[in-house]
Amino acid sequence: MDALLWLTAGLVALIVGAELVVRYGSLLAARMGVPPMIIGLTVVSIGTSAPELAVGIDAMRANAGSLAVGNIAGTNIVNIMLILGLSAAVRPIAFGRRTRVLDLPGMAIAAVLVLLFSLDGELQFWEGLPLLAGAVVYTLLLGLWTRRENADRGDALAAVVGGPEPGSRRSIVWWYALVLIAGIVVIVVGAGWLVEGAVGLARAVGVSDAFIGLTIVAIGTSAPELFTTVVATLRGDRDIAVGNLIGSSVYNLTLILGVPVLVANGSGPIDLHLLHIDLPIMVAVSLLCIPLFLSGKRLARWEGVLLVVGYGVYLTYLIAVRS
Repeated sequence: MDALLWLTAGLVALIVGAELVVRYGSLLAARMGVPPMIIGLTVVSIGTSAPELAVGIDAMRANAGSLAVGNIAGTNIVNIMLILGLSAAVRPIAFGRRTRVLDLPGMAIAAVLVLLFSLDGELQFWEGLPLLAGAVVYTLLLGLWTRRENADRGDALAAVVGGPEPGSRRSIVWWYALVLIAGIVVIVVGAGWLVEGAVGLARAVGVSDAFIGLTIVAIGTSAPELFTTVVATLRGDRDIAVGNLIGSSVYNLTLILGVPVLVANGSGPIDLHLLHIDLPIMVAVSLLCIPLFLSGKRLARWEGVLLVVGYGVYLTYLIAVRS
């Protein structure tokens, strides 16, 4: 019972904290003149991935590497198949050239890299370095691409950042930054509760850390992405929704997995089911996105429905066979 209470409290704290990070991180970036898609791909993506980062660090420190890796694999499967699929089922999603040339290949390459690093049954300390480097390279390429596409906007941004600010604007920026930091603190605390509850629940009911990570924790930590995508879709801000999901998936595999591996000096043993089933499925979904999204340069409604049905089959398998 205590484990369930910790798990619930952790999920609530993660959702509340992520909402603060997303809302005020977006406001802060918008105040500085950053384009919507870039907000989605960077500030919102990293903000909504903060729960996975906090969970990963706490899990690996608790020698529950399968929980951390399972959370990343499960979260990316949820992001693409369930959340993006639902969004496309509501309204077809069009993809720009950068998404097709940079973001989707970046996600696929990162997924393959994680699978290759995991084949020996664990993630070593040194393997966290190329993952973290991948996040840095992806961010730099994204910035260069955006600078080239938005030269005028870049000049305006430089003027805003470099020029004097009115007192009221400076106060608003500081307020946004303080609330953003508060949201991060709530996420860190909530992640500790969530890991404690998830590990305790796994031990109590006799299921593996990997199963808990792939289901309860993955769906729970994906709640910020789901909330952000639904709100953005209803408001018509599709660029933020698409950028959020794809950006989160790239950062999950690089920054969000690489940092815990470095902090905890490795992941520890990884569940065999993760190595043979779940990680390959995550890679297959990432690779499938490239031809799927290139067809007509958009994700059609029927393709979105197909993704959601596919996730339903996968979740049914997890519950029926792995629990």
